[in-house]
Amino acid sequence: MTSPQVSRTDDEWRQQLTPQEFAVLRRAGTEPPHTGEYTDTTTEGVYCCRACGAELFRSTEKFHSHCGWPSFFDPASTDAVILRHDDSLGMRRTEVLCAACHSHLGHVFEGEGYPTPTDQRYCINSICLRLTPAT
Repeated sequence: MTSPQVSRTDDEWRQQLTPQEFAVLRRAGTEPPHTGEYTDTTTEGVYCCRACGAELFRSTEKFHSHCGWPSFFDPASTDAVILRHDDSLGMRRTEVLCAACHSHLGHVFEGEGYPTPTDQRYCINSICLRLTPAT
């Protein structure tokens, strides 16, 4: 994996992020399902990384998966995120990281049968995102 474009020490991240944001973004935590501010949002716009501001997803690729977290079928661009194997918690998953700052965003799942163009579900923690509404 390449070095992040945005790099800070843990102390610098703690100064910038709330304790909950730090736990998810920098320690690969997960917010409780159905609690995030963007889970059911239908506002048009761009979803950026809450840690560094990089563009990650667009509302045009967001869909209702009813899983408890915002779901997208594709990132804003192919180089917006990094995917890596995650064998934690006794599961085999694919972790999604912000390509710019390497913050944890969530996981991506394939082959679940959602009627999307990619058959993928990027399951992303709301707390990792900041929505910039379209004007």
